[in-house]
Amino acid sequence: MTIWTVLWLAWGAAFLAIEVPGLIYTRGGSGTLSAHVWGWFATAKGSKGPLVRTRRVLLLGGLVWLTVHLITGGWV
Repeated sequence: MTIWTVLWLAWGAAFLAIEVPGLIYTRGGSGTLSAHVWGWFATAKGSKGPLVRTRRVLLLGGLVWLTVHLITGGWV
């Protein structure tokens, strides 16, 4: 096992240490990564404010890139 594997496993453990309490102890899961991403990128229906469309496009572009990157084995 390489140091990189150990570090990625530690990252996964840290993620779970944050996400699980966010699911359990906050109303409506407001402490989760999903809830924060929805807030950061203004995904709620009727969101208003500066650059709402830009934030949504950035989220979509990032998710599309990540999906293609993982599916192609890093080709993109």
